[in-house]
Amino acid sequence: MTVVPHGPVLVDGPVEITMPDGTTARSERVVVAVCTCLRSRRLPWCDTSHRTPPRSASED
Repeated sequence: MTVVPHGPVLVDGPVEITMPDGTTARSERVVVAVCTCLRSRRLPWCDTSHRTPPRSASED
């Protein structure tokens, strides 16, 4: 497992993750990027949303 600063956790696959609602997410990839910022639209997998700065309250 590798923790990427300000990014995902890279895990050697295949990977199976049990979500809080009890469902299971599975990936057969050789290396899987698991989201840690919770911005991904593909949770629990990273979609590189961490690269975009979060919107501030003043932008609303």
